[in-house]
Amino acid sequence: MTDNNQNDSLMSVGSSFGKLPDHLLIEIFIRVPVSEWAQISCVKKQWANLFRGEFLWQAALAMTFPLASRAKRWPGPIPRGLSKRRFEALYVSKHIFALDGEIDEIVGHSYLFLKEQLERSTMPPSSSILHGTLIDQFIACGKSRDMAHDLASQIWLGVLDNLEENEQTFQLLKRLAQEADVFLPYPYSRSIKVQWRVFEKLFTDFRDCFNHVDYYDVLACAKNKFQPIPSTWLGY
Repeated sequence: MTDNNQNDSLMSVGSSFGKLPDHLLIEIFIRVPVSEWAQISCVKKQWANLFRGEFLWQAALAMTFPLASRAKRWPGPIPRGLSKRRFEALYVSKHIFALDGEIDEIVGHSYLFLKEQLERSTMPPSSSILHGTLIDQFIACGKSRDMAHDLASQIWLGVLDNLEENEQTFQLLKRLAQEADVFLPYPYSRSIKVQWRVFEKLFTDFRDCFNHVDYYDVLACAKNKFQPIPSTWLGY
């Protein structure tokens, strides 16, 4: 009943706003909480087109992240994209990483890049390639090797913590856990914190998804990488 009432209310609002020009609708929409934008865009075809267009996202960027217009383009393999992509990247950097300053948008774009690559329905690239891409991005932007390594690790941890809990994620984490160690020079190898988080999520959030054989295979990988392992990871 609640959803129906909300939809009826939105339809009523849509009727009331039917004669407003697009530029006024945009000024209204960008002042509504971001969590409601997806629902608003489903009310009318006109509104959906506004959310697919560039003008709404340019206005949202200017209002929410006024300093974004001053940001220069950066070198490296991960592109900046159009206004919608930039808004998403800045929103991620603010709400997931709580970063401020010149590097924040690049962190957001790197997060979106890694998350999308890992969630691909077809087989995603190997984690070593993806991790190297993150490292190269920050080095290209003038960050030290240590800083690039730290930022890439933060992005991995943020993505792992925000993956949906479904069968696809379980299979992805299991593949990441069973990957052979790639002998690349520092900082191109994933940090211990990232490797630990993969196993931690498997043995806590996805424990019930294992069959007997897979559980002991992944447990053997964990024992090979970490000694000792937590007692909470034991006991299938």
